[in-house]
Amino acid sequence: MKLKDKVVVITGSASGMGAAITKLFAKEGAKIVATDIDYEGLQKVVDEIKADGSEAVALKVDVSKKEDVEKMIDKAVSTYGTLDILVNNAGVLDDFRTAEDVSDELWKRVFAINVDGPMMAIRKALPIFLEKGSGVIINNSSIGGLRGSRAGIAYTASKHAVNGITKNVGFQYAQKGIRCNAIAPGGVKTNIGNTIKNPSQFGSERAQAGIKLNPRYGEPEEIAKIALFLASDDSSFVNGEILVADGGWTAY
Repeated sequence: MKLKDKVVVITGSASGMGAAITKLFAKEGAKIVATDIDYEGLQKVVDEIKADGSEAVALKVDVSKKEDVEKMIDKAVSTYGTLDILVNNAGVLDDFRTAEDVSDELWKRVFAINVDGPMMAIRKALPIFLEKGSGVIINNSSIGGLRGSRAGIAYTASKHAVNGITKNVGFQYAQKGIRCNAIAPGGVKTNIGNTIKNPSQFGSERAQAGIKLNPRYGEPEEIAKIALFLASDDSSFVNGEILVADGGWTAY
């Protein structure tokens, strides 16, 4: 087992990539605090993990709220005694809204979930990692953080910010035994599309202008395997990196 007895906090565990990561990490021996705003879906994932004989607890968390983010890190310590790995997976899209029509409300919501949440979680986890002299942070980013128009302006800007956070933390704490990397998936079969409520026709057309070049959509389990690599000692010399997993889409 690559993560035997490692204590892990994962956000967005109820479905998609988060659920796949949570289940795989549990099979690899991790003790998990699984979090999501969708508690019903989250509990199903945790029940499945427990049925397989692995350890996990479910905690309802809204990553846009500081008190919730701090609560999930505290839960790991109070339940399992420490924290070894933090996976910032939760995220939302932005209705493909352009610079001319993105609302203040949507902009703030996307940044609160996609940027503020990971930043607050990292800030809360770092003192634990520093005291231990070790720790792993994995941020689920997007190729939208490497290109200009795979989504609307808020999502694009938020994922560029996540990549910046990843590189900053990765370098600054490298000599403290802490690694911070990000995964930048392309199109993956998840339910994140459900966060699209009122898409901009113009923004959607521009964002999907290159969709025909996408070789294929990925499976959540494929991203989970990458997360496992980054969480384990197999990637001990990988730090501050944005690992692209898009089937070759951005290679064009």
